[in-house]
Amino acid sequence: MIRRDILRHFDFWLFGTVIVLSIFGIAMIRSAIAGNLALEGHVNRQIIYFILGVTVMIVVSIIDYHFWASFSRLMYIFIFLFLVVIFIAGQAAFGAARWLSIADLFFIQPSELAKIIIILVLADYFSRHQNDERNLIWIGKSALLTFGLVVWILLQPNLSTSIVILVIWGSMLFISGLPIKYMIIFGVFGVVLAFAAFPFLEEYQQQRILTFLFPDPNARYGNSYNVEQALITIGSGGLFGQGYGQGSQVQLRFLKVRHTDFIFSALAEEFGFVGAVLVMILILFVIYRCLKTAREAPDTYGALIAYGFGTLIFFQMAVNIGVNLNILPVTGLTLPFVSYGGSSLLSLTLGIGFVESVAIRKRISEG
Repeated sequence: MIRRDILRHFDFWLFGTVIVLSIFGIAMIRSAIAGNLALEGHVNRQIIYFILGVTVMIVVSIIDYHFWASFSRLMYIFIFLFLVVIFIAGQAAFGAARWLSIADLFFIQPSELAKIIIILVLADYFSRHQNDERNLIWIGKSALLTFGLVVWILLQPNLSTSIVILVIWGSMLFISGLPIKYMIIFGVFGVVLAFAAFPFLEEYQQQRILTFLFPDPNARYGNSYNVEQALITIGSGGLFGQGYGQGSQVQLRFLKVRHTDFIFSALAEEFGFVGAVLVMILILFVIYRCLKTAREAPDTYGALIAYGFGTLIFFQMAVNIGVNLNILPVTGLTLPFVSYGGSSLLSLTLGIGFVESVAIRKRISEG
């Protein structure tokens, strides 16, 4: 009986949109790395992660999301230890140790899983303390949970993921009733902290910010060159694009990291302004379904889970596209469901599974 209820109340609109975006992402990765023998295995890896992700999404949606509340502390300890291990023994790439290698075939990035677990942990905390006074103690306890993971992610170093987790924390504070006076104080403190922290950033992180603020038009490598080529790539797509696999900037490899950070530019060249807008609309639709689920959730815990994942997807989409359009410094955040990245795709589909679980239980409880 419960299986029929789950099937009847499953959010097929959300599920279908995620599937379409993921399959489109695999197709774009294939086009972006065409002819590059060093990256030829990436498409198959992404397909495997996609299959795993869909499986996990379905399994998690079937399980009542309340089940995970009792494991919040255990999950937190698990990811905390995982991040410590990655700091000690992680595989370095692009100046940071963020991955664990499995048989030199698959790479796991624990910080991606940390995004999911922090949403579950904070949702559990704020729901259990929803009647507490909104004071510094209430804020401080959630801050300890957040920074307990952020510190280890910063040490990798991985500034972009740290910012994502802080944004999730801030948004969940806000939706849980953070007083306006604290919002203003945190806003001012955040700006001051950003300036004060600059000298302590890694050299490549400082360079990304300086390149954004003071670009070198004559650069032929580095972030300035990448962003310049991204803008050229987007512009060359015109209204309807040059066609799948036909983008000159992509196929001639003028556009770098085109299957990850700059995949939005690649799809804009091949499918044009219309195609890029359609992809944005699909991602925004996923966010809408998350927020709709949050609004209609049967309890605060479920609402915060769905809201947290909606925030995560929106922020990553906004930052990735902002980088491609040169309105934000290069960060390394992926375009949700589209960019290459097995850990990213797996964590996002896992998150959608939790949102589906909330949606199903809301409708089942209504009969």
